[in-house]
Amino acid sequence: MLRVGFSRALAATALAAALTAAAAVPVLAQETRPREPVITVTGEGRADVAPDMAVVDLGVVKDGKTAREALDANNAAMAEVMKALKDAGIAERDLQTSGFVINPQYQFPQGDGNENKPPVLVGFQVSNMLSVRIRDLAKLGTILDQTVTLGVNQSGGIRFTNDKPEAAISEARKKAVEDGIARARELTSAAGIDIGKVLEISETSYRAQPMPMMRAAMAKDFAPEAVPVAAGENSYSVTVTMTFELKN
Repeated sequence: MLRVGFSRALAATALAAALTAAAAVPVLAQETRPREPVITVTGEGRADVAPDMAVVDLGVVKDGKTAREALDANNAAMAEVMKALKDAGIAERDLQTSGFVINPQYQFPQGDGNENKPPVLVGFQVSNMLSVRIRDLAKLGTILDQTVTLGVNQSGGIRFTNDKPEAAISEARKKAVEDGIARARELTSAAGIDIGKVLEISETSYRAQPMPMMRAAMAKDFAPEAVPVAAGENSYSVTVTMTFELKN
């Protein structure tokens, strides 16, 4: 009985080893399969379009002996600025408070020798920043001039943009694909081979870059008292990565 049991155990072990070896054969064959010949290229496309909107950050900064005094002066000036913006046709949805700060103001008296005198509170400063979307660029220079007259004494800059840039991005995307195909054909032609179908394509990035340039049509529309501005063009860039099969 012992001999029979041992024989059966030995047979089972041999069978298991044979099955394991058989299972490993397809894996080994898959690992040694030759890689499909491909080429991967990067294509770039750009579309330039004139902006149709400006985002301006306007601020009012006022000082006072007390926080209340500084705030009252700031509120009065900002109310005038916001009223002027609305009168110029700026909608409520295009006005947004982007920052509000109250800061104490100190003087630091000079001490004698190595003596450090404590700072002296001399007043308060209130800053109120307003982000404004101006959709009619012909009014931009006049609005800037008028708001400064009404109390704006701080600016966070101007950003020219497009309300709906989808068409420009789509154009840049198509150019990027065309550029990728042209690069792949140029490379394979130099190597004496042909490209096949596209195996993979991905978009890696797109961005808008301002291209400053004064437009004559806009410059002549400025009122004499308006702030001269250059809207220029926005450049939307798209980059794609494409992988093609290579024909034998």
